[in-house]
Amino acid sequence: MPIQISHIDHLALTVKDIEVSCQFYTEVLGMRVVSFADNRKALVFGNQKINLHELGKEHEPKAKNPTSGAIDLCLISDTPLKVILNELERLNILVEVGPIIKTGATNPINSVYIRDPDNNLIEISNILCPDLQPKPPPEH
Repeated sequence: MPIQISHIDHLALTVKDIEVSCQFYTEVLGMRVVSFADNRKALVFGNQKINLHELGKEHEPKAKNPTSGAIDLCLISDTPLKVILNELERLNILVEVGPIIKTGATNPINSVYIRDPDNNLIEISNILCPDLQPKPPPEH
């Protein structure tokens, strides 16, 4: 029987400056910073966690070729996209693309794209048709 994965517990994001990343993700995206083992830092939101690794000082074990700026991350928000756009403008955060309708994991999503301090692509999305029963992602 093949292994069945139910969800992601956390992911590790390699960044040039942990403090700069913490400031961006808390002030722009409303995440919380938590400290854990050996004063490592993580970003927490909902039931999710992003561990932060400083480029060149990554925690072991690590990705084979850790680098900053290589992530394309989609985040779902309950905040209406119009409010998100107003807040991004207030914070002088450039919206690279959007709003644009995309295909999400369970439903269509309406998205805007920004960059974090390491130039990772951050997609902020609202789920469209949230009253519909979620559909499983397509099998490959």
